[in-house]
Amino acid sequence: MNAPNYNPACGGLPAQTTLLTGRAVFTEAYAVIPHGVMRDIVTSLLPGWDGTAAWILARPLSGFAETFAQYLMEVAPAGGSEQPEPDPTAEGVLFVVGGGPTLRIGSATHLLRPGSYAYLPPGADWSLRNQGSEPARFHWIRKAYQAAPGLDAPEAFVTHDTEIEPTGMAGSNGAWATTRFVAPDDLRHDMHVNIVTFQPGATIPFEETHVMEHGLFVLEGKAVYRLNRDWVEVEAGDFMWLRAFCPQACYAAGPGRFRYLLYKDVNRHPALTLRGPAR
Repeated sequence: MNAPNYNPACGGLPAQTTLLTGRAVFTEAYAVIPHGVMRDIVTSLLPGWDGTAAWILARPLSGFAETFAQYLMEVAPAGGSEQPEPDPTAEGVLFVVGGGPTLRIGSATHLLRPGSYAYLPPGADWSLRNQGSEPARFHWIRKAYQAAPGLDAPEAFVTHDTEIEPTGMAGSNGAWATTRFVAPDDLRHDMHVNIVTFQPGATIPFEETHVMEHGLFVLEGKAVYRLNRDWVEVEAGDFMWLRAFCPQACYAAGPGRFRYLLYKDVNRHPALTLRGPAR
């Protein structure tokens, strides 16, 4: 397996001479947030966090189907939070793409590194500090946990991308593979955050159209992605949000492999009541 490379630099501002036309798009079915628009002036400061800025890439929106929020966090040396999660019903996943933050879960301390993955169940006692000398960057995906009768909430755990053997998808000879941090049949989990890898020339060979909503952050490489009726070029550092039932496919032309961090909601009955005012 090639050495992982998770995240290009972002922030700063382009020159005043830069052309304004870019790849950012927001539609009723999908959105693309290219890495070139993740600049300093669009970060958010969060209560309870010091020395920290966040690019908020996804959040629930009225009239849409979003089930989750996703942040790209940047924590300066000595920054962090002792009470990071304001919602006791929220579960979370952290995926580190730069630096080495220190995560405490209960009485256990974990020194994270690029590729580290942590699952945090609702009500978890956790904190995070950057005790290193360079900024720490990580994705923080949050979802309101949906309990199910007869099932306990999952336990917290910490692992690493390189510790999980990717599972090849049927008929792809391993060219299309998924790194699954949670077993698909573990029904305690109501979301999966996986890494999908395509070798050059690999594809999603049909238009996936399904109830699961997606957040996709491109970790490495480039590809063309089918979003609804459009083919869109994406590369490392780009984020895509796909509404439930948005048709999707992918062609990874190379020259290197194409990898992305993928969120989806799973393992629960659809709600039978509207989430917002009737229209």
